[in-house]
Amino acid sequence: MKRILITGCAGFLGSHLSDRFLKEGFDVIGMDNLLTGEMNNIAHLMKEKHFTFYHHDVSKFVHVPGDLDYILHFASPASPIDYLKMPIQTLKVGSLGTHNLLGLAKAKKACLLIASTSEVYGDPLVHPQSEEYWGNVNPIGPRGVYDEAKRFQEAITMAYHTYHGLDIRIVRIFNTYGPRMRLNDGRALPAFFGQAIKGEDITVFGDGSQTRSFCYVDDQVEGIYRLLMSDYHLPVNIGNPVEISIKDVAEEILTLTNSTSKIIYLDLPKDDPKVRKPDISKAKEILAWEPKVSRKEGLELTYQYFLKKIESNN
Repeated sequence: MKRILITGCAGFLGSHLSDRFLKEGFDVIGMDNLLTGEMNNIAHLMKEKHFTFYHHDVSKFVHVPGDLDYILHFASPASPIDYLKMPIQTLKVGSLGTHNLLGLAKAKKACLLIASTSEVYGDPLVHPQSEEYWGNVNPIGPRGVYDEAKRFQEAITMAYHTYHGLDIRIVRIFNTYGPRMRLNDGRALPAFFGQAIKGEDITVFGDGSQTRSFCYVDDQVEGIYRLLMSDYHLPVNIGNPVEISIKDVAEEILTLTNSTSKIIYLDLPKDDPKVRKPDISKAKEILAWEPKVSRKEGLELTYQYFLKKIESNN
């Protein structure tokens, strides 16, 4: 049985990946310091014979007994509200945490996949964004703590591949959504759903013309799985290339929830990207992957999750 370590296992994506690798017959070791992860996301896994949980901060030395075949490094605050509140922790998990896991992967002769992000492209001057684009990032701006942590993470991971021959994968994740997102994590979709369900004003930053490309979590997990099982060591974009403005997605959610909420407009945060759309040519060619879940279907599934969550808290 193959053994895999998944850091950030109690987070949104980490918990879904834990589900997937257990389903694929792996022995899964989950690790999380619960800074932004939630035990509720993995409570259903605690009774599984082939799932083990370690409450640990990967910015400190990481020890896992026994053999390891794969490591997925998904530990990091990932939403603006989190990394603006925890800038030092964000930088440390991207640098010290990645260094610790690279050392572990080298010692165990394991393949390491790092969760990078479309934020390495910053506020892009190239559209759509391909893996060859180097990005437009303000290193000392408020978002720099996340953007540069991920850029450094890619750099040190590639250095270990080049100089130590370490088997690596780099996934650049574009906006992903679905069940287990936190309502208060500051990202557009959970915020819009929470506000619409509660009848509060929908808060759109700027004039709402900025675009994003939303990928449903099942598609994202499938892309990550295929990348890990490939032998490709350069970065690969995994995301949905269907682009939509923030204002339009807010209106779609208002219609879906049949909400009486009104859209209000607030100042655009500093360095907020104006556009975001992945070029997924590499994922199609190398992984035979492209998203399958439509935004209409994905939003409906996400709505039902948030509706139950809000109702159970009342």
